[in-house]
Amino acid sequence: MAFKPVATILQPQTTINDQGEEITLAGKGRHDPCVLPRAVPIVDAMTNLVLADMLLRSRANKV
Repeated sequence: MAFKPVATILQPQTTINDQGEEITLAGKGRHDPCVLPRAVPIVDAMTNLVLADMLLRSRANKV
C-alpha cells in the first residue's frame, strides 16, 4: 500500500528560492500532518472489497 505525501505542513521551513537565496517557507490552509488516521479504515475497506471480488470471481468460475 502506498500513499502520496501530505501536501503541506504548517511549520515554517528554511529553503532556497530560484536565485539561491535562503528564505522561509510557511504553508497556509488546513492540512493534516499525518494521513495515518484516515489510512487504516481506507486500507481495511479496500482489502474487504478485493477479497469479496475474488470470492465472487471464484464462485463464478466454478459454474
